Amino acid sequence: MVRSGRLRFTEKPRTAVRFPGTGERVSTSHSDRTRLPDKVTPGREYRDTTVAYHLATRLTGGPEGGRNDGDGTGA
Repeated sequence: MVRSGRLRFTEKPRTAVRFPGTGERVSTSHSDRTRLPDKVTPGREYRDTTVAYHLATRLTGGPEGGRNDGDGTGA
């Protein structure tokens, strides 16, 4: 969670969520905001804000070729 007493954006934020690496996955993310809109206005001052960011991802496929199964045998 992030809290601020006073916050001002000088320009419109550019955001992105990326999951580098290989393998199929299912992912989700969202934020819970207090006194901060989803689309902020550059130059406007926001006071006493909080943002809680939630992110979850999980692999949906089996092990990739050439990787071991965790027991050290490689099988």
